[in-house]
Amino acid sequence: MSSSIAYLLRTPSPIGRIELTSDGEAVTSLAIARGGVLPNDEHPETSTAVLDDAAAQLAEYFSGERRSFDIPVHLQGTPFRTAVWERLASLEYGSLTTYGELGLSLGHPGYGRAIGGAVGANPVPIIIGCHRVLSSSGKITGYSGGDGIPTKLWLLEHEGITLAA
Repeated sequence: MSSSIAYLLRTPSPIGRIELTSDGEAVTSLAIARGGVLPNDEHPETSTAVLDDAAAQLAEYFSGERRSFDIPVHLQGTPFRTAVWERLASLEYGSLTTYGELGLSLGHPGYGRAIGGAVGANPVPIIIGCHRVLSSSGKITGYSGGDGIPTKLWLLEHEGITLAA
């Protein structure tokens, strides 16, 4: 566990165990188990109020009772990545965009690959809905959380969006 992670909480979900980290003031990361494994499985849990709140809001999201999150997050990344994540945060439940549209909205047309890299590096998936981004053809080209495309498809279907992989 990184020395910058002060608090850690794991919570069950329909897409696998979720690991949340916090600096004590905000959520700093969210990881979805891949093959049943989380990044900090070897470290003990030490929760805090913001993580308890995040876990409760995630449970509400998965049960269909919540469509947006009211959790403070600290996003650490380059100015470009942070701008992408902030734009992702404005995507509403059940809505979609493409990497190209995301680039255009940020004033970076033609930056599809860089946009894709930033989307894939989102430190708090689900809370910031990076699963809502598709290729310009409308296809699901990948997902870095959980078990990849099946996890992304589950999240989209949970939000009422049905697509073919």
